[in-house]
Amino acid sequence: MIEDINNLLPQTQCGQCSFKGCRPYAQAMAEGRADINQCPPGGDEGIAALAALLGVPPKPLNPAFGEHKPKQVAFIIEQDCIGCVKCIAACPVDAILGAAKFMHTVLAAECTGCELCVAPCPVDCIVMQPVAADAHRLDKRGQAALAKRRYEARLLRKAQEEAEKAERARLKKAALLKVKAV
Repeated sequence: MIEDINNLLPQTQCGQCSFKGCRPYAQAMAEGRADINQCPPGGDEGIAALAALLGVPPKPLNPAFGEHKPKQVAFIIEQDCIGCVKCIAACPVDAILGAAKFMHTVLAAECTGCELCVAPCPVDCIVMQPVAADAHRLDKRGQAALAKRRYEARLLRKAQEEAEKAERARLKKAALLKVKAV
């Protein structure tokens, strides 16, 4: 049931629902700890789909979690970017490219519009821009599926980085113990 609920969510991973991503929100709904009307990006359409799946009546979006807005994507004002990488760390779907001390850019086709990159930017060079209607863009389900794959790939990459870091620390500690034993 959790996966069915998660598949109906927009996969923005924005946290507006008060959970750390779409899957935790889906799990909370499945367990009865969250209501179907906490996802502003999903809007009325998402609430209706969740209601149908769960066999409950639809209800309006709870304004305590925000309001539904048309799809937006982040845009970095390049001449203002200082290359701090804070936006890269905040992006849940790795839609921002750049390196420390170099200008960054957003892959608009990959951006979920979560706005999580805006607050950490120390120079306010990230703005949200509406997405123009484009016949070549994927439908909402296709966009959500792509965002979900990117999010899961990011989680896997982060876990691998943590495991590698732990292994380096273990090897360093073992080497120090070996030196002390000599």
